[in-house]
Amino acid sequence: MSGVADVRPATAPREVRLASAAVFAVFLLSGVNFASWAARLPAVRDALSLTPERMGVLLLIGAAGSLVSLPLSGLVVERWGARRTVLGFALVNASGFALAALGVTTGQVVLVGVGLVLAGTGAGVWDAAMNIEGALVEQRLGRTVMPRYHAGFSLGTMGAAALAAGAAALHVPVQVHLPVVLVLSTTAVAVAVRAFLAGPTPRDTGADGDVPGGTRAAGGARGALGAWLEPRTLLIGLVVLAAALTEGAANDWVSLAVVDGFGTAHATGAVAFGLFVTAMTAMRMFGTVLLDRYGRVAVLRLCVGLAGAGLLVFGLADQLWLALVGVAAWGAGAALGFPVGMSAAADDPQRAAPRVAVVSTVGYAAFLAGPPLLGLLAEHVGYRHALLAILAPVVLGLLVTGAARPAAGAAVATAPADRVARPAV
Repeated sequence: MSGVADVRPATAPREVRLASAAVFAVFLLSGVNFASWAARLPAVRDALSLTPERMGVLLLIGAAGSLVSLPLSGLVVERWGARRTVLGFALVNASGFALAALGVTTGQVVLVGVGLVLAGTGAGVWDAAMNIEGALVEQRLGRTVMPRYHAGFSLGTMGAAALAAGAAALHVPVQVHLPVVLVLSTTAVAVAVRAFLAGPTPRDTGADGDVPGGTRAAGGARGALGAWLEPRTLLIGLVVLAAALTEGAANDWVSLAVVDGFGTAHATGAVAFGLFVTAMTAMRMFGTVLLDRYGRVAVLRLCVGLAGAGLLVFGLADQLWLALVGVAAWGAGAALGFPVGMSAAADDPQRAAPRVAVVSTVGYAAFLAGPPLLGLLAEHVGYRHALLAILAPVVLGLLVTGAARPAAGAAVATAPADRVARPAV
């Protein structure tokens, strides 16, 4: 994991460096689980003989678990702590995907749907918990590193996509490939979370909500609800929503769009998916340089432009190579919205947990619920043209990028372009 070294400042205490590596690892492993399933969707579709419309409905049902559980994720982390939450819901996620693989084997679409509900529940809460832990580590480090953690997710999807492409080329069944990956990844999660930081829990606070040492905690149901009423937090949520929907659409549909749109083999579809996540990973690994130099707002606007151009090229190109160029631009453009949104939500350390939970909930809801709806549109216009509908949230993201400007008193370094700061809401 060469990227881990990039998120370990030499001056940080050893405990924080280890926690940083652990956060990177659980992001990576979450990407492995997701992409191991997503890259095999053409094989799942063929095994179950699903039309684009039924495929979209199946994925939408699978998103239901996350949509129900995500609003409660902040409270779960406050009660259990990030360490136990990540491990517990990683187990739920793996169990769900294993059940879905069994459904593919037996041809039971209902069983696949139940498995995807469990997998979505696990993935959603796992995602929120690791973002909250990442925000805590970021505050201890004193600089923005969240894009590098999200690059870990992308690296996980890259590796898993490559493995899935090989499995597809060798005609390895989904029900063999997926369980092996899930056992290995869950074991690795159990090892990684041991290095998480020990954040404050309810039993560490007094009756007035004070953490020993004098820092007031904004926890509990009242704190979590209050974060949903903050205008800046909600606008950051819209930035993340646009980016997550742009990314989620590719994760769910780009491999199928290439296979069906250009009449290619399943392995080519997996390669296209791998190209998308490779471009995304590169931008997340090196985008921190742009963020430090030009600021959050300017970089986010650049990303919006890349994503929009990539979507247009992919949706309208009549040659595969040109469509793949569009995929690369699309991936680079979708890269930074989610991690920068997490950093922006965590600008105030005392309110980081509930705000990160809100923004993560909004983003993950779009990530999971939005793309399946494209399957309903694809039934009428085809996968590639259906993906052009994502241009609408791309424009929305452009309109609200200013909300990500660092708040007054932010603990992270602020680029000159972002120093027109507003008070934290």
